[in-house]
Amino acid sequence: MTKHQHPDQTRLPTTSQLLKATGLALSVAVVLLTTVVLPAEYGIDPTGLGKRLGLTALSAKPANNPAPPTAPAATGLDPNFSLDSSPLTATWRSPTPFRSDTLTLTLQPDEGAEIKAGMQAGERFVFSWKTNGGLVNFDMHGEKPNASPDEFSSYWKDRNKAEGHGAFVAPFDGSHGWYWRNRGDKPVTITVQTSGYYKKLYRP
Repeated sequence: MTKHQHPDQTRLPTTSQLLKATGLALSVAVVLLTTVVLPAEYGIDPTGLGKRLGLTALSAKPANNPAPPTAPAATGLDPNFSLDSSPLTATWRSPTPFRSDTLTLTLQPDEGAEIKAGMQAGERFVFSWKTNGGLVNFDMHGEKPNASPDEFSSYWKDRNKAEGHGAFVAPFDGSHGWYWRNRGDKPVTITVQTSGYYKKLYRP
């Protein structure tokens, strides 16, 4: 007959050890429930530790009725157009085709003249202008349609400059560009280059 071997009683946990292990497991479970599960799942954070660990953000609910994006007012641009810069608005669409232009003007001593671009609000271009070496005063500005001569918005003014470079976004419908004045005693030639989205580049 096969003899049954009885377990070694000395290797089995005692009742006291089992109770201690059970109590420890329950304590750990309560701690995890209080500090992790409740903040992450239900937004309940009695200890404040969930907020410090960023767990309460996991239980945040999005707004039921988020406001739709605001379209630009009567610009003719795509309704998804936005002047805000963010990863979600990294591109925009324009009904105006891309174009590039170059215009040149020569200013006699103490003479002033303008070059403008016809634009809708939100249209944009990059620009670069240079003189043939002379220095000029300039005012980059814009005016709305049918504005009086003293109704305009200045964007960039400076004195005694031989060049200017940058990018521009039209804040309103109208004409936007530069006025230069030659305060020197010799003629100065200015060449303007633009590329972007606008109706035309012209001399008023």
